[in-house]
Amino acid sequence: MTLRLELRGIRKAYPAVVANDAVDLRVEPGEIHAVLGENGAGKSTLMKIVYGAVRPDAGEMRFDGRPVQVASPAQARQLGISMVYQHFSLFDTLTAAENVWLGLDKSMSLAEVTRRIGELAGTYGLEVHPLRPVHSLSVGERQRVEIVRALMTEPKLLILDEPTSVLTPQAVERLFVTLRQLAQRGCSILYISHKLDEIRALCHRCTVLRGGRVTGVVDPAQETHASLSRLMIGAEPPPLQHRQANTGAPVLRVQRLALPRSSPFAVELRDVDLTVHAGEIVGVAGVSGNGQQELMAALSGEDPRAAPGSVTLFGSDIARAGPRARRRLGLHFVPEERLGRGAVPTLSLALNTLLTRTEPLAAAGWIRQRAMRALAQRLIERFGVKAGGPDAPARSLSGGNLQKFIVGREIDAQPKCLIVAQPTWGVDVGAAAQIRQALLALRDAGCALLVVSEELDELFEIADRLVVIAQGRVSPPVAVRDATVETIGAWMSGLWPGGPKRMAGEDLPAGEAAHA
Repeated sequence: MTLRLELRGIRKAYPAVVANDAVDLRVEPGEIHAVLGENGAGKSTLMKIVYGAVRPDAGEMRFDGRPVQVASPAQARQLGISMVYQHFSLFDTLTAAENVWLGLDKSMSLAEVTRRIGELAGTYGLEVHPLRPVHSLSVGERQRVEIVRALMTEPKLLILDEPTSVLTPQAVERLFVTLRQLAQRGCSILYISHKLDEIRALCHRCTVLRGGRVTGVVDPAQETHASLSRLMIGAEPPPLQHRQANTGAPVLRVQRLALPRSSPFAVELRDVDLTVHAGEIVGVAGVSGNGQQELMAALSGEDPRAAPGSVTLFGSDIARAGPRARRRLGLHFVPEERLGRGAVPTLSLALNTLLTRTEPLAAAGWIRQRAMRALAQRLIERFGVKAGGPDAPARSLSGGNLQKFIVGREIDAQPKCLIVAQPTWGVDVGAAAQIRQALLALRDAGCALLVVSEELDELFEIADRLVVIAQGRVSPPVAVRDATVETIGAWMSGLWPGGPKRMAGEDLPAGEAAHA
């Protein structure tokens, strides 16, 4: 059989690191092939080489049996290679159809593209609203737009980078059905993920990278989590030490918080009640786009429209306070978006510490450069961040390594209250275990933590109590020991007693009916 893709001896070196070192990869037609590795192992660089976004220093690439040199993504698409990046590349102010149309060769009109989106959505079960502006779509909906855009080119090889990092279990199952359909039609799929259970359930073969080199090519269905972890990081991740919570006094209180929509496509928050005590982790579950972003903005201080008294910290009214005032009281925040909100892409890691840390600042606002770089270096070492040192720009890090730096920056600040959105988004199993253990250590030290995550397994692993957000309302809390995945899954559709789906005469917001 002629291979769809063959890489031989691929090498790519940067000044601070060898990203790929003599990498071989073989993918057959109709094969779903995983590429597995810890953060910084060279996965993304290898995929960018295949897609023409990066030129290799050495090695050979063959596509459908012919030697090729892919000089650009445009040339890759002409060959039949499409890629969906982990960080979406969509224009927020344009509609889904306009974004898809911009990525094509203009042989079809916008009206034809809109019609074709509907056909593809029906064929593959991808619910896409072509006329909605992208800024009004949830993360899961945006990902479907990216996939439809890739499918419009009728690819022979589809590259997916961390496709399920912020999807719910239901959305993941729908995505897997689509991918299996594509494979049956002869499309080859390169699947990059840190989620071992997904790789074992979906993929036919798996190439494992560590430190830029191939450590094994295996059938993932015949492997265990432990054996894949050993290939990927050289060891099994340590088990979490999760002791019984020793809860203290209330730290963060949200009482009857109500916020109207900030835009026509935002979610209205309605009568949100929530309490987080010292020494506990409260997890927030929910389908993406049900008010998580609006709630985080109200709690972090980005949206200061809350009614006086509706948000308190240690008894102080912070409903109208800004982020800096909240940090002075001990509240720190990790946003969902890494680049642009969690870090400034063009600034060094050292300068990015100043976004939330004041230790390197002297009187009158002078920056103590040595202290700033020392702080960044400490974070790099403590959280195992693979970077070219404190002066490396944030955008030069892999997504998982930047996530470790941002989460580490806030954990290291020893906050009294920490709000975290998607704490282990896109990080490998070893790093995820490290971050979760650090969150538990903060809890055991008396910190109050509110963790918003799309991964139910993560919430069940680290949280003491769970709430669910649906259509801008928050469920009553439930102790993790009393909760089940089935119950929380039903609540994610608003089906708790008195939940929004129980309200007579109410319709789901636009786009949300697809998730329920």
